[in-house]
Amino acid sequence: MNRRPYPSDVSDEEWAFVMPYLTLLPLDASQRKYDLREVFNALRWMVKTGAQWEYLPHDFPPPHIVREQARRWMERGVFEDLVHDLRETLRLLQGRAAQPSAAIYDARTLQSSPESGERAGYDGAKRRKGSKVHMAVDTLGHLLALLVTPANEQERSQVGELSQAVQAVTNQRVEIAYVDQGYTGSEAEQAAAQEGIALCVVKLEEAKRGFVLLPRRWVVERSFAWMARFRRLARDYERLTETLKGFHWLAFSILLLPKVLDGLRSAS
Repeated sequence: MNRRPYPSDVSDEEWAFVMPYLTLLPLDASQRKYDLREVFNALRWMVKTGAQWEYLPHDFPPPHIVREQARRWMERGVFEDLVHDLRETLRLLQGRAAQPSAAIYDARTLQSSPESGERAGYDGAKRRKGSKVHMAVDTLGHLLALLVTPANEQERSQVGELSQAVQAVTNQRVEIAYVDQGYTGSEAEQAAAQEGIALCVVKLEEAKRGFVLLPRRWVVERSFAWMARFRRLARDYERLTETLKGFHWLAFSILLLPKVLDGLRSAS
């Protein structure tokens, strides 16, 4: 690496872990002109800083190279595979079952930008035009499944697809999902039940003023807070839904990777 290091750069230990996921072609393939690790570092820098592609520092590979490689990685789902393996490994290191029996569902609305405005919707509750990111996490707050819809779509309408995705990645192990009152109703309950999941609506017993931590529900709120630290995810800056999803999976891989490596070092 013939440049100054950035805080977002992957370490040697981290690169050894993620390289098999990212190597779609041999590292010495004749068509490869740029170091794959540097392309990955550039993408990590992008999601962390939120800069436009044209402002990618010149000591990284060219923006069009990074963008095209990111597209290939996202189309192949490599960041999803990486997150699922990291999540399972971390759970095992903590003495838990590899797959959870409970999940938490919630959604957050991201303000649209000129790039994403064509597919945006208006969220009347948040008074915001943009996209709604629906997430399912385990009880540690780690990502299980992710959907992106226009902001006017209701949370309860996504329960079926979200539950199906959760069961697909957990081998049908999830039995209960904790949700807020936006998921109330027989339609959402039946959609989850078809996938073998019981919805548990967590709500306050009485009205209270200000922010209140709710049992189980605070976990997914913390996951949203983790995502808010990645400036590329502060708004919906992407033209394509798949790119927004891919950046979320990449961000979670950045969060989980050092935790897993720390756990492996402690266990050895």
